[in-house]
Amino acid sequence: MSNIILKLENISKSFDGVQALKDINLEVKEGEFLTLLGPSGCGKTTMLRIIAGMEQTDSGRIFLNTKNVTNEPANNRDVNMVFQNYALFPHMTVSQNIGYGLKIDKLPKNQIREKVAEMLKMVRLEGYEKRMPNELSGGQKQRVAIARALVKNPKVLLLDEPLGALDLQLRRQMQIELKSIQERMGITFIYITHDQEEALNMSDRIAVMRAGGFSQIGTPEEIYSRPKTDFVARFVGEANVLKAQAIENDHGILKVKIKGGTAKVFVRGKDVNPGDMVNIAVRSDSIYFPEEGSESCMEAALQAEEDNMSDTFCVEVKDKHFTAGMLRIVLETDDGKTIIASRHGIDSNLSVGDRIHIGWEPANAVIVDEEESDE
Repeated sequence: MSNIILKLENISKSFDGVQALKDINLEVKEGEFLTLLGPSGCGKTTMLRIIAGMEQTDSGRIFLNTKNVTNEPANNRDVNMVFQNYALFPHMTVSQNIGYGLKIDKLPKNQIREKVAEMLKMVRLEGYEKRMPNELSGGQKQRVAIARALVKNPKVLLLDEPLGALDLQLRRQMQIELKSIQERMGITFIYITHDQEEALNMSDRIAVMRAGGFSQIGTPEEIYSRPKTDFVARFVGEANVLKAQAIENDHGILKVKIKGGTAKVFVRGKDVNPGDMVNIAVRSDSIYFPEEGSESCMEAALQAEEDNMSDTFCVEVKDKHFTAGMLRIVLETDDGKTIIASRHGIDSNLSVGDRIHIGWEPANAVIVDEEESDE
């Protein structure tokens, strides 16, 4: 994964005066699984279609294996694409669908049979050669579409939300299978999704997109644990973003003032001085909260001190509910900011209206740049 197989330079694209991509620069390594993650309308599909040659750029250049393919038609680019709706030929059998591209390339029939058989084994569909698409389940159709795209061994495979139409259980199963196929074949995958869990589970790197540009590109661990902006922190996983005022910086551990108390955060690559206002991002599952509420914040503070949480601040319990295997506690700070804390378990002794002190370990919080215009 040391060689750059795809390079985008200053790519921009507009539709009817609306800019879909803004000066995009991206390098993708050979054999890499790169995911484009972002909300609807952020430019993910436009970028994939430009790479595939289905859309032309307004400006910028595209290099595939160092060759400038910016003005090359789709059929002259060594890439293939898998769509969410499968796009199988309904009048062809599974074997005919998979081998269609090889037939167009006029390969000998025996070679086509060998390659189709190899792909059927790869996607675990041996024995389905003569089935028609309407005789397949959604997951089986998706396997056929993937096999058809892979049979020509493209340099880059583009996947536009290929699992979006599948139910949750099958989707998770197909995530494992897709990643396994990609690793075995060593083909570069560029994958589109708006599902954060999918991106974190499958990718070597994730490019988080917003409004036609990149908010952050990094490994799943970097994106999740060290988001650079408030948008990335909130979009990937469940993070709380709090405004705070810096009090002191003690060898990289920044003490900050939050309405109702204080907290600490490790400073990574940020120049922060006492008095500066900063945005602190902390995951809901990293927030400490007591099992029981106290009648006052004074009592809560004493309890927090006994629990060795010396840097905490006071909040009020507004709601609690169990969802997706986690208990979510909805809290409100003294200045009206909502905070979500979570832990495993179906319930706690906290009640709505309780005043409690919460806190976190400094390593579990990061300073993020402000990106969201509505914040």
